[in-house]
Amino acid sequence: MSARVLVVDDVPANVKLLEARLSAEYFDVITASCGMQALEICARAECDIVLLDVMMPDIDGFEVCRRLKSDPRTHFIPVVMVTALDSPADRVRGLDAGADDFLTKPVSDVVMIARVRSLTRLKMMTDELRMRALTSLEIGVSAPERSAIVDTGKGGRILLVDDRPSSYERLAPVLATEHAVDVESNPAEALFHAAEGNYDLLIVSLDLENFDGLRLCSQARSLERTRSLPLLAIASADNNTRLLRGLEIGVNDYLLRPVDKNELLARARTQIRRRRYTDHLRDNVQTSIEMAVTDPLTALHNRRYMETHLATLAEQAAQRARPLALMMLDIDYFKSINDAYGHDAGDDVLREFALRIRKSIRGIDLACRYGGEEFVIVMPETDLHVAGMVAERLRRAIAGEPFTAGKGGKRLDVTISIGIASLDIKGEAIGDVLKRADQALYRAKHDGRNRVVAAAA
Repeated sequence: MSARVLVVDDVPANVKLLEARLSAEYFDVITASCGMQALEICARAECDIVLLDVMMPDIDGFEVCRRLKSDPRTHFIPVVMVTALDSPADRVRGLDAGADDFLTKPVSDVVMIARVRSLTRLKMMTDELRMRALTSLEIGVSAPERSAIVDTGKGGRILLVDDRPSSYERLAPVLATEHAVDVESNPAEALFHAAEGNYDLLIVSLDLENFDGLRLCSQARSLERTRSLPLLAIASADNNTRLLRGLEIGVNDYLLRPVDKNELLARARTQIRRRRYTDHLRDNVQTSIEMAVTDPLTALHNRRYMETHLATLAEQAAQRARPLALMMLDIDYFKSINDAYGHDAGDDVLREFALRIRKSIRGIDLACRYGGEEFVIVMPETDLHVAGMVAERLRRAIAGEPFTAGKGGKRLDVTISIGIASLDIKGEAIGDVLKRADQALYRAKHDGRNRVVAAAA
């Protein structure tokens, strides 16, 4: 895995040592000798992960980390503090500043490389989500970085998997001071529990008595519903080999026993914040997809979606030798509604019209706003005769009950004209069917409106 690692340390010998270790593992290494230089490099998006010393001449590593994590441009860059400070209070201070991990010198090469690889993988997945979500900003969906910056990481839902009462009876009350915690003492049931529970964090003891904790972590990573759930492993101090294996299979973070309660809370908050941030990114991507194919006023599919799927529906109908009908609808004298009552009233009519369309068609039918006050309904498995009955029922549903619109709740009589056509000629282009439905709609309006006209084959 190739990634660009920024090493920040004011001692040249330390920099050269880390640079040699990382280069041997085929990482690209850039260096900074002070905090301000590191901030500038990160702001230019020149690195994928930061290895940060704490004691530096200008600003210390804690402050550098805080600034990185409070800046929307650099919030998502993983930071690993590598320092001679080794007290639990220092680790907690680093994690509270936003560090993704805190390694104490002298650091094992194997542990450091495994941690860099793990966090780099996570960064690359996050980058992919961020790239996909960029279009969301262009269509008005808010960026998640600002909410992530102020997120405390508290109030999460945690599943603790531990089959030793002496262990989980100490850990669960600590976690419960900031989160909702469920304990699963039967590891065989844990995966099902995790998949169904909508958790923000899964904590797994690797010292389970009758179950392989690493296998549970691996299964969680392979299951769709838990694949993105953060994993925090807890292991004995002599379990380094299994911890490194855990990082390889997707464990996000780990703690060694005896567990410091403040470090446990700090690491849990870090993982929950990251979970919420990536969830927000995924939601933004989904929202942008929906906005790209949905008309925002009526919540029906838009013309782009219809044009993309119409050919597929026609092809399926031809392959199965099944009928397909198209209906084009236009609200009569819609301009006069806008002119007399205002565009807000016109929007109310369009929204209510879309609701009545949904009530009058089947789930397999495709209803779209074609543009302005024109709509298209595509009806698979429907011939021209049945389409005519559906169109007439819809016409009556619109004309039979006045629309409520505008600030004063005005009651407006609304009618529609409908043209219908069906895919009857073998090999006929679906665009030609749409054109025939449009011509039938024109005749309906020309003949007096508030009527249904079927196109000739």
